[in-house]
Order: sequence, then C-alpha cells, then structure tokens
Amino acid sequence: MTEDYHIPVLLKETINGLVIKEGKKYIDATVGGGGHTEEILKRGGKVLGIDCDPEAIEHVKESIKYKVSSIKYDLTLVRGNFVHLKEISKKVEFEKAAGILFDLGVSSHQLETENRGFSFNTDAPLDMRMDPILSVTAADLVNGLNEGELYELFVKYSEEYHSRAIARAIVRARALKPITTCNELAEIVVKARRRRRFDRAHPATRIFQALRIAVNDELNNLRQALPQAVELLEKGGRLVILSFHSLEDRIVKNFFKDKAEKGILQILTKKPIRPDERETKANPRSRSAKLRIAEKL
Repeated sequence: MTEDYHIPVLLKETINGLVIKEGKKYIDATVGGGGHTEEILKRGGKVLGIDCDPEAIEHVKESIKYKVSSIKYDLTLVRGNFVHLKEISKKVEFEKAAGILFDLGVSSHQLETENRGFSFNTDAPLDMRMDPILSVTAADLVNGLNEGELYELFVKYSEEYHSRAIARAIVRARALKPITTCNELAEIVVKARRRRRFDRAHPATRIFQALRIAVNDELNNLRQALPQAVELLEKGGRLVILSFHSLEDRIVKNFFKDKAEKGILQILTKKPIRPDERETKANPRSRSAKLRIAEKL
C-alpha cells in the first residue's frame, strides 16, 4: 500500500511513540499514503485519517481493504485540512483520542506526480497546491509578487542565503516571458545561486520549499492545529509530530516547551529522533526528518 505511493519515514519509531492500544482512538492528521494508519489498524486501534489531498484519501480508501483485509478494522477517512482538526473530529464523533500524529512531509506520490508541480525535475505546471481547491498556485506567486515581496517570502520560508539574487533573477526572467513550469524556475534558481560542490540537495530545493509553504499556508495551519490536537487528546494521550525542515521543527519545539512549562504536556523526546544511516541510504528523502513526542498530563 505504501511502497508505490509513499515510503513512511521513521515508521517504527512513530508507531512506538503512539503506544497503540486496542480499541483506542487515534488521529492520523496527514494520512498520505496510509502507512501509519495501516500499522495502527493492525494493532487494533481505531483511526480517523485526514488529508487535504483528495488523491491520498482515494488511495487509502481503496488500498486499505487489501492490506488489512484479514482483520476487522475501524477507519474513518475525511478529506480536509488539519487546521480544522477539532471541527472534523467533532463532526465524526472522534474526540478524546489516545494519540494524534502529524507527518508534515510531502509524499513521494506528490513529488513524483508531474502535474502536481512539486518537483524541479519536470516540465509540469508550477502548481504546488496540496488541495486543488486552493486558488493561488506557485506560478501566481512567482509571476505576481514584486522583487521585494519575493525576497521576503524566500527569506521567511526558506532561509535561503541567496534570496535577493534569486528574486532579482526571477523578475528579470519573467519580464521576457511568464515562468510557468517547474523546470523553468529551477533553471533560473540554479543560474542565480550556483551549485556548490558540497551541496547534497538541488540548488532550488529551498526556493521550492518556500513557495510550497506559502501556497498551502503550511506554517500557519500547523500553529493553529497544535492547540486543537492537545485539546482532543485524552489524559495520557500522545502527540507525535514528524517534521522535515527547521521552520516546522522550531514551531513544534517551541509549542511543546510552552505547554510543558504550563504543565499541560510532558516532553518525551529531549532531542528529536532522527533516521539512522540505514534508513537515509534506503530513503534519501528521510535525511531531514525529526520526530518529537509529547504526552498530555
């Protein structure tokens, strides 16, 4: 179910962090390819799976039948954004959860599906919307923002050292013709930034990240979802969060710290859990993953 759609990162550590108990409720706030949901169901947990990507919901709806066909399972799937976590949970009567999981990474399927516009290795339209009902695409931002606004966006959401040069290069390029594909933007960034020998990632990685965050309002959604998650947890329930860049991780770390100081959460991971060398070799996309776990007091 997950191999061809998405390879879950730190799967064992994530499931162990949730401490699955038979008959208890668990919310997978980012169901994605369904890898985490599958493991929770196999252990007897009841799952509410949420995702704003309709393709993810349809994939899990169909594939889960075959993966856990030998057992009776309790799965509710809802298309929606975790920014509405409390509202969704209340609507389907799935409150007082024993565990809530956020996997904040982009799925392999989203990266590899050309028309989604997440990858710089394709001639696909510059889209980057997780949810197709969103009105603004990455192309709208790249062609519509002025140089100063592009610079601020890149600094805020990518921490890219060459943000000013890249913003300037984009404005110059689009004066000749609109930038409409992923490849076009990637080439502009590469020329403006220059690849260094010690770079492990593609030079355009951070710029694509910044645009994706802006298009989907990812950081604001996360900030709004975390307090809702704590409210939905029962006493002793676990909040498990897998992040993939420093901006997300900083939000999670500071949120955990604030709630711990107020006696609401107990932090169970003094330092985030990272993938080992074996996992990063098998799945290079796991390199930046950080797993943090807290328990509601």
